[in-house]
Amino acid sequence: MKIQMIAMLTAVALAMTLAACGQQEANDKARESSAKAADSAATAAKDAATAASAAAKDASTAATEAAKTAAGATKDAAGKAADATKDASAQAAEATKNAATQAADASKDAAAKAGDAAMKANEAAKDAVKK
Repeated sequence: MKIQMIAMLTAVALAMTLAACGQQEANDKARESSAKAADSAATAAKDAATAASAAAKDASTAATEAAKTAAGATKDAAGKAADATKDASAQAAEATKNAATQAADASKDAAAKAGDAAMKANEAAKDAVKK
């Protein structure tokens, strides 16, 4: 019976040793899995940060281009407004000159007609005195 007891104790001790080794191996595999998961998470975070940085850069570039386009459009509009103002001023000056010329001509005509009328009135007065 002692041999059977020793054999059984040996078998139990061997089973416990094997179980402990299996648990250690499971712990090692769990540790490796955790390390791999942490590496994957770090890589994903790095990739997300890179993508966000690229998106921000693209947005900044687009905003800069939009500002340049708006500035160009504003410059063009200002140039066109200046040209329109210059044209309107030239047309107003021309119209004023034409009106002044027409007024001067009308004044000359009126003065000539008044002179003619005065001469006719003077002649009529002389004729009336003679009669």
